[in-house]
Amino acid sequence: MSVQQSHALKRLEPVLLIAVGGFVGAVLRSVVSDALPSVFPWGTLAVNVAGSFALGVVLYEARLADMLAPETRLVVGTGFLSSFTTYSTFAVQTASLSPMFAVLNVGANYVFGFLAVILGRRVVGGVVS
Repeated sequence: MSVQQSHALKRLEPVLLIAVGGFVGAVLRSVVSDALPSVFPWGTLAVNVAGSFALGVVLYEARLADMLAPETRLVVGTGFLSSFTTYSTFAVQTASLSPMFAVLNVGANYVFGFLAVILGRRVVGGVVS
């Protein structure tokens, strides 16, 4: 393999890692959403909160412990979690709800999402300490 080919593969590696993670995240989001009742957007709420927790773990792990490889962070954080969580579906579903349920959905996604990030941070902090 030539130096040029090796360099091209090295530049392509992050894109492939993100693509693999993104594919798995999108498929899992679909499975979760299909498994939960659709009267209220429970599936989207579940993936957004779970994804926020996991991203909190990944981001604070990098800051506090730095044990994950950069490639792992790309697959999990940028690839998987970016496709697992969803803002666009959340926005479309919220717009289709009655005003009362729309406010409830927005509040639940943001409050539980932020709390999940804080919990993820605490989990990492407890493990690192």
